[in-house]
Amino acid sequence: MSVKIPTNAPILMKNVYQKIFPQVNKELAYWKKRAQAIPNQELRTQALASIQAKKFHCQGGSVYSILARHNWKEAIQFIVAYQTISDYLDNLCDRSTSLDPQDFRQLHQSMEDALSPENMMKNYYRYREDQADGDYLQDLVQTCQKVLRSIYNFEDIHPYVLQLEALYSDLQVHKHVCHEERIPRLETWFQHYQKQWPMLSWYEFSACTGSTLGIFCMVSYGLNNQMSKSLAKNIFDSYFPYLQGLHIMLDYFIDQQEDEEEGDLNFCHYYKDEQELEQRLVYFVEQTNQQVKKLPDQAFHEMIQHGLVGLYLADPKVKKLKDGYQTSKRLIKASGRKSQFFHWNIKMYNRLAGRY
Repeated sequence: MSVKIPTNAPILMKNVYQKIFPQVNKELAYWKKRAQAIPNQELRTQALASIQAKKFHCQGGSVYSILARHNWKEAIQFIVAYQTISDYLDNLCDRSTSLDPQDFRQLHQSMEDALSPENMMKNYYRYREDQADGDYLQDLVQTCQKVLRSIYNFEDIHPYVLQLEALYSDLQVHKHVCHEERIPRLETWFQHYQKQWPMLSWYEFSACTGSTLGIFCMVSYGLNNQMSKSLAKNIFDSYFPYLQGLHIMLDYFIDQQEDEEEGDLNFCHYYKDEQELEQRLVYFVEQTNQQVKKLPDQAFHEMIQHGLVGLYLADPKVKKLKDGYQTSKRLIKASGRKSQFFHWNIKMYNRLAGRY
């Protein structure tokens, strides 16, 4: 793959379809084979389900491998392994009979260890009955650690990726406990951060913590030996809260009907009406527009934003939402004309892939 970072959407999409997605497929095929060998039936079922249903998370995240230039394959190896941990644990917590925050905390210790190359492996299933995974989770963690050891000045990134991971793991613990405890826990958690991000509501803050994009961005830059303490801080401030928030709010936006039917937590349900929801989504789009201008490779990060808007709003689920079409139209307009390109392109890709 060319080491030049694409500066226009058609070239980016060509690289994505011809180079990045095939490499993601190779990595996922390896982890699927590993998952099929998990001895415990429940762990095997959830590992395979997470790969099958959430493949697009790895595909989307792996676009950041472009920032790693010559080391793009190593970036994809990290991104796929780390995102697979995230999706696997989400399934274990979502589909679990356990509602034990101690169990969820122990499971997510694997995500901290994956970002800390010197950390020793632990029994991440310590507080649950299902144990035998044939070292599947530990191997995912060690794959991430191996890639991070190759980053020359990883210590410049480490505090920032750990902060993003800690916020992510806190969210997963709080939102998976018994239903009556979820909102009080999330509201109390936000009180610790409200002074730092007063422009957010507790449910918007929660959404902002649920993305892994900031981590993928920093690791990819690190693999290209471009990282410094100042750049790491700049990426953190640019991605959190707005771009990460936009990412997850769009995810919740398209899942509204599905989550209502399943009785699952959806942060879009806490706005007073559809108009306020749309206004806040536009706000996140506009703030993201401003923040990414502070980053190197500005055009790339702008395309990430346009791609997120185009990707999520091209999802067939949008058609089922009340006023979904009109809201999508206004969000794409607010994001910029490149979002329209991604929206059309991804809709065509979905049709060819049989999603429509």
